[in-house]
Amino acid sequence: MKMEKTKEQKYEMDMCSGPILGKLLMFAVPLMCSSVLQLLFNAADIIVVGNYAGDNSLAAVGSNSALINLLTNFFLGLSVGANVLVARYCGAKKDAEVSQTVHTAMLLSVYSGILLTVVGCIGAKKILIWMQTPSDVLPLAVLYLRIYFVGMTATMLYNFGSAILRAVGDTKRPLYYLTVAGIVNVFLNLFFVIVCKLDVAGVAIATVISQCISAFLIVRCMMKTEGSIRLELAKLHIDTDKFKRILQIGLPASFQGMVFSFSNVIIQSSVNSFGAITVAGNSAAANIEGFVYVAMNAFHQAAISFTGQNIGAAKYERVNRILYVAQGCVIVVGLALGNLAVLFGRPLLSLYTNSAQVIDAGMIRLRIICSVYALCGMMDVMVGSLRGMGYAVMPMIVSLIGACGLRLIWIFTFFRMEMFHTRASLYLTYPASWLITFFAHVVCFVIVRRKLKKVWGV
Repeated sequence: MKMEKTKEQKYEMDMCSGPILGKLLMFAVPLMCSSVLQLLFNAADIIVVGNYAGDNSLAAVGSNSALINLLTNFFLGLSVGANVLVARYCGAKKDAEVSQTVHTAMLLSVYSGILLTVVGCIGAKKILIWMQTPSDVLPLAVLYLRIYFVGMTATMLYNFGSAILRAVGDTKRPLYYLTVAGIVNVFLNLFFVIVCKLDVAGVAIATVISQCISAFLIVRCMMKTEGSIRLELAKLHIDTDKFKRILQIGLPASFQGMVFSFSNVIIQSSVNSFGAITVAGNSAAANIEGFVYVAMNAFHQAAISFTGQNIGAAKYERVNRILYVAQGCVIVVGLALGNLAVLFGRPLLSLYTNSAQVIDAGMIRLRIICSVYALCGMMDVMVGSLRGMGYAVMPMIVSLIGACGLRLIWIFTFFRMEMFHTRASLYLTYPASWLITFFAHVVCFVIVRRKLKKVWGV
């Protein structure tokens, strides 16, 4: 038993003492790699389809991204609630509370996955038609989406399980499991598309199988783990108090994620109006910038977990330092990776398609968004800090008004005018909304710290 505890402790992290930068990087780097591997599921789909099945198939797979995010972000927001709650109880050394939260969250993930499968399969065609998906792309897009959503329970299990492991500082084992699943996904993509000629159905099946593998590995890990986050099937139940607390923190994040995704669906609909070439170029470029985003998002997740544990341990004086370190890291990563994506944009886009027109369309998006992508990371780190302190509604409201609201106002007003009805005009809504929302979150953070200073005394 002593050896087992020592083995588990090497994966966990003490976030409440010592220098912050080194530990934050030790937390964030494996998480970055995990997120990149998770993105490779979709990237492998797009690359294989783009090279072996044609531009229509590429557009069919890529045009689903915004819709998939819309339907899944609500429940992934609840995993944020589980993360904050577990981190806080871990910091306070309340093992019984941690265990109750873990079992409530994992059962919630199963229910979430089943519901998503039903909604995704039944509503796929109607929603894609509403999104103005081009008629020559629609049948393939519907087929891909329905198969993809069969694997939603596995996706939810993995994401809730990894959120719980992140709460105790373990970002290494999710990386190991995604490495295995990612390798399987690539080989299955090639086999189903090139050998079996299954087109978009092949890449969707490969993705579902890979998701099941990663879910199995993370559930197995939690069942074998010693300590308060150990998962025992006999203890799976919805604890009313923990469920309410998860909802209090997670629902605002869920709602924010859904509305963000809804605004992206509106933008995707506007992109669709420019035709299949623009849709394919936009899909490929969005996939590339997704790798930059998840690298930055690792610091958003770090801000949540580190802040949550330190609040639970009553180490309030470390909250500001955690924010400053996370912001410094995300700025460096965002500027470096974002501008590298622009610099090597054409060769990167050529991995997805051989069409010069599609590559040109993709470069328009990369130049406008990736060059200043650090703004998005800065905005998200502010949100992570506020959520870690237990403030979920405030950042939700600010983000919805500042980011989503501004984008939708632009699309439904100026974008409809002929002089502004361009792809560049559409993409510029992203950096403009990030900058405004970041400064609004800074104001919120200052207000919260001043308010809580009276309680904390620091």
